[in-house]
Order: sequence, then C-alpha cells, then structure tokens
Amino acid sequence: MSIAEIEQEIIEEFEMFVDDWELKYEHLIELGKSLPMINPVYKTDEYIIKGCQSKVWLHSEAVDGKIVYTADSDAIITKGMVALMIRVLSNQAPDDILNANMGFIDVIGLKEHLSPTRANGLISMIKQMKLDALALQGKI
Repeated sequence: MSIAEIEQEIIEEFEMFVDDWELKYEHLIELGKSLPMINPVYKTDEYIIKGCQSKVWLHSEAVDGKIVYTADSDAIITKGMVALMIRVLSNQAPDDILNANMGFIDVIGLKEHLSPTRANGLISMIKQMKLDALALQGKI
C-alpha cells in the first residue's frame, strides 16, 4: 500500500469521529497499544528522538529495499502518534519516505489539537524518520 493510500485510510478513520477530539485521542491511544514491541536493546539513549518532551525510542533498518521502523514511548498519546507515523512510513522505499508530505496530519487536525511541545515532538519524529531513511538509502 502506498503512503498516499495509507494517509487516506487514516483520514477516513478519523472522519468517523467527526469533531469529537476525545474520541480521536482514544483512537490514538488504541493505535499506541497496538504498536509492536521494540526490541529492548534499542531502548537506550542512542535511539531517543531529540526534541520530544516524552521519551520516544526509534529504530530503523533496511529490509528488502524498504525501511522498517519500530518504536516505543513512555507516554500514551505520544506512543499513539509514533504508531501513526510508523503506520504511514514503515515498509516504504526510502525515496517515498523522503518525498512524503504527511499532509494527512493537517487534514485530521492533529497538529492543531496537540500542545506546542507535543506538536514539536511530532515534527521531530517525522524529521528523524526521514533522516534515518536518508541514511539507510545508501545501504539498499
């Protein structure tokens, strides 16, 4: 499934909740609960995303020409946010990740309903995932 198709799927999911942000946050928390466990060896300072208020660990690796991400966070909303980013960007080609505009974030209204520190954390997550894709691009 392409990044654009996944983004559209997420937009449609969030549209089900109309303008009820309490339900949208609950959905985000559920997404975080479904996030596959990151290998504990990657839950070190080396893998922490800088710029996030909460601790967010991100591991990236190249597998069969695609970038595969795993992550975890010590905060439930943040874990849901990183789960959403992984859903969109994991198992995609590096070029597709680098060119992804992540427009779905604005469409679902996520950034405007986050505290400034969480919004900055979201930007840091995307930036780190793209930097990792760029770094791994040469290894594919």
